[in-house]
Amino acid sequence: MTRDLELLPHVGAGPFRLGMSVGEAHGAVREWGLLRIVAGDEAPGQIALTHDESRLDIVLGFTRGALSGVELFRFQREDAGIRVLFDGLDVFRTPSEDLLARLAERGHGIEENDLGFDALPELKVILASQSSHEHPVDEEGDPLYYDYVLLADWI
Repeated sequence: MTRDLELLPHVGAGPFRLGMSVGEAHGAVREWGLLRIVAGDEAPGQIALTHDESRLDIVLGFTRGALSGVELFRFQREDAGIRVLFDGLDVFRTPSEDLLARLAERGHGIEENDLGFDALPELKVILASQSSHEHPVDEEGDPLYYDYVLLADWI
């Protein structure tokens, strides 16, 4: 069974809503049931989560006790039963060049840079290909897919 984690700019990712409290985030982890907390403090700046089956990692960032950003790191198992969707597109399985082209076709402004970070500033989303993990590469050896996405209340 495949589970979807939808990225909703200005709102949140999956069950995690920007502005939610630490307690609400813990409740969302329990309610969604697919993730486990691997690190966090009583008054966290961050809570690190993992999806054991796929090895998808998520970091929840908090500012003054409210969720201000969600970072997602691409799963390490290619047969992962989880999809990270943005505007109906699979962020971690759509080749990055195709994903950017399709987002641009839909009217999203994109700021690309040579460091591998591509921003959609009006949506407060950053996409990147920075991993040291063995993810698929194209014929030139460059990462085929994005392996990181940040959705925040500011970038």
